[in-house]
Amino acid sequence: MKFNKSRLVFLLKIVSVVFFIIISIFVFINRDRRKPLSAYFSTRCLDYKQKDFSRKLNDRIVDYSAAAKLRGISACKDESELKRRISDGKLVKVTSGNSYIVEKMAFSFPCVTPDSKILLDEIARRFREKSSQKGLNGVKFFITSMTRKTDNVKSLRRYNGNASVNSPHLYGNAFDISYKRFIARKWVLTNCDKKFLKEALAEVIWQLRSEDKCWATHEKIQNCYHVVSR
Repeated sequence: MKFNKSRLVFLLKIVSVVFFIIISIFVFINRDRRKPLSAYFSTRCLDYKQKDFSRKLNDRIVDYSAAAKLRGISACKDESELKRRISDGKLVKVTSGNSYIVEKMAFSFPCVTPDSKILLDEIARRFREKSSQKGLNGVKFFITSMTRKTDNVKSLRRYNGNASVNSPHLYGNAFDISYKRFIARKWVLTNCDKKFLKEALAEVIWQLRSEDKCWATHEKIQNCYHVVSR
């Protein structure tokens, strides 16, 4: 490749300007206003400040499936029944927003019972509050599964042998939250950040479980927290 001196000079000027701006920010902006910027580029390890709570989420489906069925809707055979539950107000749609991302779902639909939606939003509120206290702002988690039809469960069992025929997902009061992927207002989420967020999320769910607001299970194979409102 032919050496282009003018291009090199131009790139050096750009780098110099960016460097000057960054230095100016840290010199002329007061410490309180620098904190968000420092947090954005921080690589300090957070996980040592967070206890392990995921192992405490150990509810077994056989112990609560009957109770979950009583508290939820009757299982939907097809999509038309599911839409009817939504129009009747027995299910509410869940969409991505400031607190979480709803993934495209192959075996379920993005809707839950009204009580479950309240629980989901409370998990998100507490989680964001806890994360922001440690300098991680704008944190969002991913919801990977919600309400299923009966044929969804049959299809899922072909790929996931752990999928239960009595899954609370059939009754509209269950949802799965990934503990592997998060979004935050930060340049790079380090492994320490991700470990902290995983256990911070588990602690929030565990607190609500202790308040008799839900059942919860740490699903290692699916890399998610399975949560059922109660």
